[in-house]
Amino acid sequence: MDAHSRGRADDIDPADQWVLNPHTGNYELRLDHSAGESNSSARTATAEETGRRGESREGSGRRAAGSRGGATDTSRREVPGQRSRRSSQTGRGAAEPPTTGRRKRKPQKSRKKKALLWTGGVMAFVVVGTSIGVYTLYQKLNGNIDSIDVGDAGSKNVVTEGPMNILVIGTDKRTGKGNEGYGDKGSEGHADTNILFHVSEDRTNATAMSIPRDLVTDIPECETKQSDGTSTTIPGTPNERFNTSLGQNGRDPGCTMKTVENITGLKPDHFMMVDFNAVKELTTAVGGVEVCMSKPVDDPKSHLVLPQGKSKVQGEKALALLRTRDSFGNRSDLDRIKVQQQFLGSMIREMKSSDTLTNPKKLYKLADAATNALTVDSAIGDAQKLMTLAQEISKVDTKNITFLTMPVIDNPAEPKPVTVVVDPVKGEQLFAMMRSDTSLTEVKQKEKDAKSKQAALLKGPKADPADVRVDVLNGGEIPGAAGSTVTWLQNEQGVLKSTNKANAPEKIKKTTLEYAPNQADQARALAEMMGLPATAMKKGTADAEGLEAMVLTLGADFKGAGQLITGPTKAPEGVEQASADKAVCAK
Repeated sequence: MDAHSRGRADDIDPADQWVLNPHTGNYELRLDHSAGESNSSARTATAEETGRRGESREGSGRRAAGSRGGATDTSRREVPGQRSRRSSQTGRGAAEPPTTGRRKRKPQKSRKKKALLWTGGVMAFVVVGTSIGVYTLYQKLNGNIDSIDVGDAGSKNVVTEGPMNILVIGTDKRTGKGNEGYGDKGSEGHADTNILFHVSEDRTNATAMSIPRDLVTDIPECETKQSDGTSTTIPGTPNERFNTSLGQNGRDPGCTMKTVENITGLKPDHFMMVDFNAVKELTTAVGGVEVCMSKPVDDPKSHLVLPQGKSKVQGEKALALLRTRDSFGNRSDLDRIKVQQQFLGSMIREMKSSDTLTNPKKLYKLADAATNALTVDSAIGDAQKLMTLAQEISKVDTKNITFLTMPVIDNPAEPKPVTVVVDPVKGEQLFAMMRSDTSLTEVKQKEKDAKSKQAALLKGPKADPADVRVDVLNGGEIPGAAGSTVTWLQNEQGVLKSTNKANAPEKIKKTTLEYAPNQADQARALAEMMGLPATAMKKGTADAEGLEAMVLTLGADFKGAGQLITGPTKAPEGVEQASADKAVCAK
């Protein structure tokens, strides 16, 4: 017989089968060790009943503790039927000595099984205790975080579905001990270091695009929230340096987010802003970041001194590295950006290393430093939301995080250019790739997949443009897009049976074409004209009747009549890329 049928195993005392139920706080008799939870009969079973079962099978019995009246005293927190025996006493808390009919134990095996059972009880207690500790830790970390309401510049909630864009802003505001000598005196801080971090919809890859602070662009009008709850609209200004999109004229990070969207067509969902002090705290918390120099560095301006080869930097030295530019490349801000990207790649590798993830003390220091250092938008302004965001980002393999810099050219408006502007060809090509969620780490495979899907889509007969019937709705961001598209279809493509149906019921991200099985030839013809990807095609199940038209709904990916919706599948020529999983020596 085993413990399931007798209340005790051959070599396990019944007292050892009482375990702590973390939900009730009481010890319960667990007869079925293979089950995850006890049943009601097990919770009410008494040691007396256990003794009777044993007596019927072995010709012997004993009276267990707490058996008077046939009910267990569940109000007591002591473990019922403790192992300690009293030689001649009976009653509550005592047990009669076993009769001669009881089998002898096997001490060695017994100790192992008891250890497992008692460990289960202790672990249940630890789980309860840990949950209290996590709540306390959550409260501590939550109190560290500063947040700013950016209104409609970002998303209202943490993005857990679809592509995600996070704007990382490094400001030169002189906060924190020892930072008085950095940056511009009296400045509210500029958008000094900027990275648009695009995470793909399927979370397989990410693109981290640096935006030069000396980029000349139009800074759009933006609305800022004041401390008293009111809003102030700050006028836009043309031909300004990008770094003035923050801190100047009262602009907040929401204004920087609006500026990024204005340049790229990519709307940032969230922002994370750090200052000089944050760099020092984070690098110290992670235990230093490994960097590599292709030559020794001794910079008199930043006071950075590093040997050739690999070394670790943290605190003040890490900040000096990120601020140094005279010792790298042609001493431009663009070359400093490359060093910053290499540094961030190394920091990501360190944060995701087993040395960090398996070290509770280091993890706590990192979480404490990160929440202390960050200022974020209100949509992710507490520890739980930040944790959700971190879980989404952590799904991306380090090898599939690509760093690059926004393609730029010298500013043609300056005789001796010291600023830059977006490269009109390469820039738009890269932005289109990011908008279409095309991975830079898998471009060749993506290109093959896109071509094969497009080929399959267009395979088969195509209707004559004059026979294509389509209703066009605008679910994108461009006012009047449905009307301009119908004009283009009729005048340029010969689709005379196209109709402007104005605005769609709601905004959509991707353009769609809904068609019936017997309209497939029309759908192929329109897809070729519009450059629709295979994912845009929504084939119904029932045939169209009579003069029923297809439905084309333009999404946020629509950029104008005559412009193909399919994004490019090739990275711009000449744009340098670096993977976060590879160490590169700064030059």
